[in-house]
Amino acid sequence: MHRRLFPRAVALLALVATVATVGASGATAESPTPATTRLRATIDAILADNRLTGAQTSVVVVDTSTGETLYDRNGDRRLIPASNTKLLTSTAALGLLGSGHHFSTDVQATGARRAGLLSGSLYLRGGGDPTMLAADYDALAARVAAAGVRVVTGNLVADDTRYDRTRLGPDWTWDDEPYYYAAQVSALTVAPDTDYDAGTVIVHAAPADRAGARPVVTTTPPTSYVRIDNRAETVSEGETSISIEREHGGNTVVVTGQIVVGDEPASDWVTVWEPTGLAAEIFRAALYRHGVRVLGRTVLGEPTPETAHPVARHDSMSLGELMTPFLKLSNNGHAEVLTKEIGRVLSGTGTWSAGLTAISEYVADTGMDTGTLRQRDGSGLSRRNLVPAAEFVDLLAAVRTQPWFAAWYAALPIAGQPERFVGGTLRSRMAGTPAAGNVHAKTGSLTGVSGLSGYVTSADGHLLAFSILLNNYLTASVKALEDQIAVTLAGHREDAASTARIARPEVPQAPRTPEGVECSWVKPITC
Repeated sequence: MHRRLFPRAVALLALVATVATVGASGATAESPTPATTRLRATIDAILADNRLTGAQTSVVVVDTSTGETLYDRNGDRRLIPASNTKLLTSTAALGLLGSGHHFSTDVQATGARRAGLLSGSLYLRGGGDPTMLAADYDALAARVAAAGVRVVTGNLVADDTRYDRTRLGPDWTWDDEPYYYAAQVSALTVAPDTDYDAGTVIVHAAPADRAGARPVVTTTPPTSYVRIDNRAETVSEGETSISIEREHGGNTVVVTGQIVVGDEPASDWVTVWEPTGLAAEIFRAALYRHGVRVLGRTVLGEPTPETAHPVARHDSMSLGELMTPFLKLSNNGHAEVLTKEIGRVLSGTGTWSAGLTAISEYVADTGMDTGTLRQRDGSGLSRRNLVPAAEFVDLLAAVRTQPWFAAWYAALPIAGQPERFVGGTLRSRMAGTPAAGNVHAKTGSLTGVSGLSGYVTSADGHLLAFSILLNNYLTASVKALEDQIAVTLAGHREDAASTARIARPEVPQAPRTPEGVECSWVKPITC
C-alpha cells in the first residue's frame, strides 16, 4: 500500500493559505504571482540550454511553508538519480535505526584460559562498522593482550556473518570494481583513512632517487594482503603519469607508467578482493605487535559460537555522527552498509533485498509514492534506480518534522563552503552567490546523469525543497545549470513591488566548475 500522507497534508495547508492570502495577492495555483511567473520563466530559460538538447529533465520546486509548487517540469518522470538515492537511504536509516545507533566490532574466545594460554580459538566478529581503521584494530589487539591472552592454540576466525556474502551490487558495472566507490561490502572491513572508504587501501608510488629505478610503492594501511606488481619507472624529466589498477579476482595491484625524480608520490584508492580477509590480516598483525601469538590459521566467514565469551569490544561513532562523512563525501560504502544493517535489524537478514524493502516501507510512510519509483541499491551506483523529482521533493518536505532533521540537514553538502567536511561535494560550487552557505543538497553524478536535490532558503525567508534530475546529456557536465537554478531560487522573493512587471528573464551566472570536474577531492568521485 503506497501511502502519500504528507502531500495530502500539504494540500490542506496550501488550501488554507490560499484562502487566507488570495484576497491580498490575487494569486492562486492557476494564477501565480508575477514573482512566481518570472521564476518559472527563468528556470525554463536555464533548461533551454543547448547542453540539454535531447536530454531528459525532471525539476520540481515546492515552498515547504505553504505546499505551493513553484515549478514543475516533468516532475513525475522517472529518471536515474545517481547519489540522490542516498536521500532515501539516509533518512530511512535515521528513522528506522535511530541517530544513536552504533556498530560494534568485538573479539570473543572459545576454550579455557590459563596463565596466558587460550586453549581454543579467537573470533573477530564484525558488526558492519564502515569506519574501522587499522588503529582501531590495534586498540582491540591491545585489549586482548591486556586481558591476559598471550598464546592462542586455535585459529583466528573472522566472523562477517552479520550480513550475507553478496559483496557487490547486482547492477554495478564490471569496470567499476577496482575503484573505491564500488568497494565490496562486508560486515567486517577496514578503511585506510578518515574518509572511511571501507574495503580499500591507498597505494602510493614515490619516485626512486635515480632515473631508471622502480618507484617505491607502499600502502595505507601497511599490509601484505595486497601484492604489488610494480612495472613503473622513475624518469629524470617529463610528466608523471602513474596508473594503479587491481586485477579482477584477486589482490594483485599493477602499477605502471612513469614518475619524475623529486615529484610528490602518486596515490590512488584501490578496492580489495574480500575485505574480510584484509581486516583479519590487519588484526592478526596487531595481535603479534602486542605479544599475542595465534598458532592456528586465519579462517574467514565462520560464525562465532554462542558459547564464546567476550574479550574486547570497539563501538563506532553514532549513526548521527556518521551522517557527516556519509553525506558530505557521498560515501557509497556507507550507503550499502546502512542498507544491509537496516535489513539485519528489522528482519534479521543482512541483505540488500531486506534492507531495500524496509527503506521502501519507511519512505512510503513519509509520503513518497513508492509505486512510481525503483530503488536497487543504497548508494545510487545502479543505473536501474529510477525516481521522479516530485517524489524526492515529497520526502524532503516531509522529513522536516523529524527529531533528527537538524543534524541531517547540517550533514548535507553546503554550497560554496570550502571546508571539506562542511561544503562536501558542493564546496567548490556557487561560491560568492546568494546560494553559498544557503543551499543544503545532495549531489549525484554518473556518466550522462546529474542531480541536485535539497533545500534553499529564498530571499524572503521561505524554505524551498527542490529536486533537479538531468539524464542522457552528452556534454561533460551540466552542474553549471543546476547551480544557476539553485542561485535563482536563493534570490526568489514574493515581493509585488519588485516583480510586478514581468521582463525577459535574466539567468544568473554561477561561478563555473572546471569542465569535467564533478567534485573537488584529491581522488575522483561519483557523487
